[in-house]
Amino acid sequence: MSLGSGLSQELCRLCTRICNECAQECEKHAAMGMEHCKECAEMCRKCAAACEQMATAA
Repeated sequence: MSLGSGLSQELCRLCTRICNECAQECEKHAAMGMEHCKECAEMCRKCAAACEQMATAA
C-alpha cells in the first residue's frame, strides 16, 4: 500500500470479505454458547472494518 500498488484496494477488499465470512461462521458457533467464538467474531468484524477503511483510502 505504501508503494501505491494497483492491487492494494483489491487486496483490502478481499481481506474484508474473508474477515466477514469468518465472523459469520464464528457467530453461528457463538449462538450455541461458545464464548471464544463470540470473541473471534468480534475481532473479525473489527478486522473487516479496518480493511474496508484501508480499501476506501487507497
